[in-house]
Amino acid sequence: MELFDTHAHFEGPSETFAEIIERAKAAGVTRIMAVGGSKALNDAALVAPTPYKALGYDRDQIDQEFSPIDYSKVAAVGEIGLDYYYSFDTRLKQIELFRSELEKARSLDKPVVIHTRGADEDTLACLKEIPSKGIIHCFTGEPAFAKKLLDLGFYVSISGIVTFKAADNVRETALVIPDDRILIETDSPYLAPVPMRGKTNESAYLVHTAKFLAALRKTPLEDFAALTTRNALAILGN
Repeated sequence: MELFDTHAHFEGPSETFAEIIERAKAAGVTRIMAVGGSKALNDAALVAPTPYKALGYDRDQIDQEFSPIDYSKVAAVGEIGLDYYYSFDTRLKQIELFRSELEKARSLDKPVVIHTRGADEDTLACLKEIPSKGIIHCFTGEPAFAKKLLDLGFYVSISGIVTFKAADNVRETALVIPDDRILIETDSPYLAPVPMRGKTNESAYLVHTAKFLAALRKTPLEDFAALTTRNALAILGN
């Protein structure tokens, strides 16, 4: 069994990154994409010992000065996107940054890694205006929103939230994503799945999310691991 964690943030001392990846490999997580979103996360992703990297600037960076990024060896631009849950007052600035990052990815012919929360209509409007390819990461919306994103050609990634008691909408969504479009992730070091809740999440814990989703979708775990890895390679490259 080989699993692909399509979204992991690396924080803390860089000396620990190799240990995190070794624990992941021991658990069957053979590929990890290190994801940025800020200068600190971009820098950490660059030094993480994994060939898959996503670099970019997310909605929290609207008033920050951006350091130049060398995109020549990255798999994707991200994470980027919109989040109105805590900060609707910054909506227009978030949209401006999101559109800029989408345009950058399109000019580079790179996929994007998108965060969207509480911003369904604006996210869809931006993606229709600037046609893009990529991943909707850590999906927490309703199935109807997921279907609209799927219609635009996106892959939808499910995190450990699917194992949380109150996440009925995520479970419903996980059942409507086609086999050739579903991805899995940890979003580590956040959102550790059941039965690891309360711990600092890491890529090794992806196996718990995979087992849960395989059972939910009535698919053998090995088959589910294979199809989600195949999907990740299709959008991110080998």
